[in-house]
Amino acid sequence: MAEKNQLDQIKESLEGYVGRRVQLTAKRGRKKRIIRRGVIEKTYPSIFVIKLDQPDDETRERRLTFSYTDILTRAVEVVVFKSTQQGA
Repeated sequence: MAEKNQLDQIKESLEGYVGRRVQLTAKRGRKKRIIRRGVIEKTYPSIFVIKLDQPDDETRERRLTFSYTDILTRAVEVVVFKSTQQGA
């Protein structure tokens, strides 16, 4: 039951940051991590969506989705930038 409360807290926290810039670090294997920057676009009951920043040479928009459990298990770390920071 405590895990359910933690997932609810994570979801509520991310809902408050919709539209804010974030840096996302995701573990993708034993020693591999990806680091991306973007904006929290939308939250759903089980997942949240990050719209990634576009490199200059790419024309299509990219999005990543993660579950709140990914944050709970520390497979994904999300750092929310202050509104004055540009994510440099």
